[in-house]
Amino acid sequence: MNNESPVILRAAHRSEARVIASMSRLHIEHGLRWRWTPAKIRDHIQDAETMVLVASVNGVIEGFAVMKFHDDEAHLLLLAVEPKSRRTGIGRTLVAWLEKSCRTAGIRTIRLELRASNNSAKAFYDNLGYRFVGQVAAYYDKREAAVVMARSLVGQEQE
Repeated sequence: MNNESPVILRAAHRSEARVIASMSRLHIEHGLRWRWTPAKIRDHIQDAETMVLVASVNGVIEGFAVMKFHDDEAHLLLLAVEPKSRRTGIGRTLVAWLEKSCRTAGIRTIRLELRASNNSAKAFYDNLGYRFVGQVAAYYDKREAAVVMARSLVGQEQE
């Protein structure tokens, strides 16, 4: 990725559901049953309480996030960045945009789950201020544990 090209954040289009689902399959769901199919992504794109946010560089999707908004809590369902674009700030930019949206909506907490074996994701979220709140045994395909992390937005300054 050319570091001088701007990252553009925008809502995903229905036509991009297949690309997003493929990224989920490759970078999040590898080794698991495929749950985030193009149809499921399209449903979330159309859901008024869910934001499917894409980060593109030169018109190519390099990352995405899916967040479900509730009254005072949001659930980060998915976040992925293409391997060649990791450590360029795209993931951090996606999360910052979503956190700002949450603050604007009066949401107090964001929670997420990630594979217990994914140490790089744990470190990423830990560096963003997310904290371990629990673990769910056999969360993924009834065979792999999930780590649950959360971040309180109460009293946090907008970045």
